[in-house]
Amino acid sequence: MLKLSRMTDYAAVVMARIAREPDSAHAAIDLAESVQLPHPTVSKTLKALVRAGLLESRRGAQGGYRLARPASEISASDIISAIEGPVAVTECSHVDGDCELVNTCGVADNWQRVSRAIGELLGSVTLAHLASTSPLRMPVQLPIQAISLYSDDSRDLRSQPPAARGHKA
Repeated sequence: MLKLSRMTDYAAVVMARIAREPDSAHAAIDLAESVQLPHPTVSKTLKALVRAGLLESRRGAQGGYRLARPASEISASDIISAIEGPVAVTECSHVDGDCELVNTCGVADNWQRVSRAIGELLGSVTLAHLASTSPLRMPVQLPIQAISLYSDDSRDLRSQPPAARGHKA
């Protein structure tokens, strides 16, 4: 199962809360209360989001956390990467991947395609979308192109008559 960590989920919740009032400075304690998460968890999440350049932090009476750029310019991928690191389905699916079997496994190229498609989709969903109280409209157009798993179209079984595909007439 592909699953985001709780911290990533919390980061999205906190970011969405801030995005709903982008002109306000948000104190960590107030954010924790409004999203009903423990203050230490929210503080840790906010620090990671500041380190990733998604939030700005100011100290003092008028201080707090604000978005570093408009919600429409922050993607779901940015939030996930801030907490989890690079978005990749398998170890060999990202640039810094280190897998001993990459040259012999036979599936690395296709996992990389899957990772790219997921990354592009997550990159197309913005914080503004996440902060909206209405659901995303479906269907979502996936940013992938149809690909043939065969290097030679003559091997594509769909182009052969049913008898050649092993079907009985």
